[in-house]
Amino acid sequence: MTTVALILLTTGIIMTFIPGAVLELLGMEAATVALLLIQILGGIYFGFGMLNWMARDTLIGGIYNRPLAIGNLSHFFISGMALLKGFGGQQQLPLALWGAVVCYAAFGILFAIILFTDPSRKTHS
Repeated sequence: MTTVALILLTTGIIMTFIPGAVLELLGMEAATVALLLIQILGGIYFGFGMLNWMARDTLIGGIYNRPLAIGNLSHFFISGMALLKGFGGQQQLPLALWGAVVCYAAFGILFAIILFTDPSRKTHS
């Protein structure tokens, strides 16, 4: 949870305060609407990062903190699938986007495992 929280918090701060640099990194034009959408997305990432940071020391998995696990799984799975669909056919993808695809896929898999694993078995054995 700490790793996910730090990644989302950092991404949220970057997207909120320097959206032009984010668009430039992605090879996109810095139009007013695009800048606004990047900043809004940064706010969402920051909020989700804070949620994960506040829950980093709690038991998660199975029935414990299920809404948090489902929220994270939904975010990473849906966003990962969108990235693959949107950029899957392009070989010349910016390195930053390939990094995002890998992160989303890894965290999606990890949150699926967390959601369907009983953490109490690990603490009692």
